[in-house]
Amino acid sequence: MAKDVEVQEQGEYSAKDYQDPPPAPLIDLDELTKWSFYRALIAEFVATLLFLYITILTIIGYSHQTDASAGGTDCDGVGILGIAWAFGGMIFILVYCTAGISGGHINPAVTFGLFVGRKVSLLRAIFYIAAQSAGAICGTGLAKGFQKSYFDRYGGGANFIHDGYNKGTALGAEIIGTFVLVYTVFSATDPKRNARDSHVPVLAPLPIGFAVFMVHLATIPITGTGINPARSFGSAVILNQDKIWDDQWVFWVGPIIGATVAAIYHQYILRGSAIKALGSFRSNA
Repeated sequence: MAKDVEVQEQGEYSAKDYQDPPPAPLIDLDELTKWSFYRALIAEFVATLLFLYITILTIIGYSHQTDASAGGTDCDGVGILGIAWAFGGMIFILVYCTAGISGGHINPAVTFGLFVGRKVSLLRAIFYIAAQSAGAICGTGLAKGFQKSYFDRYGGGANFIHDGYNKGTALGAEIIGTFVLVYTVFSATDPKRNARDSHVPVLAPLPIGFAVFMVHLATIPITGTGINPARSFGSAVILNQDKIWDDQWVFWVGPIIGATVAAIYHQYILRGSAIKALGSFRSNA
């Protein structure tokens, strides 16, 4: 078990059957000269647009099907389980489609967590978050364009703190929910896991999609489940109601804290990056 630390008593590294990528630079201006960078931004924009379009329409459709004034009952529609599947399933599909182009973030919290873990540069993180937010606004706008009356009547699928819960509970739900998601992202894309478990065909988008699904089951009754600031922001911009904006900070602060803690936990505790750096320093000395 002690060999898992990968730093021997003499300060040398044990043999590894995998290769960790080098930490991303803080600011990499060369990225601005590469088409692959802009292609990744387009992929993030389109993926987030599709994500919001499908999920918002699912929420609106369920609200209409269960509306007693429209002849619906609580047993009609896809239910909370179906909404959770819509979010988790779309993340699975979109991460699978875009992972090889942009990394398949589709979420500013995921992007920020990967930045904290030195997986992406600050420049890429800023542009990704802007593209994701713009995609979320456009995706929600499309949903409203196709079903304007239902969108306005049922609150546009926007995130807010539900009755019976306070801001502290909502913030805690967003922090823990985002921690689960970002922790899963780091674990599913860990080169060490991919090498050691190469005999087990694990598709990275699958556990990420399941993480989104499980978190939605737990937190839909509390906040409608944010864990994705772009998703919450897009709905807030298009719906534009005071209550939604009053609660908006919860859906940014919570995911950012959760993503930061998940990145630190995985990179510096489970993977022992701090111990590796110390071992390298002693070896050089």
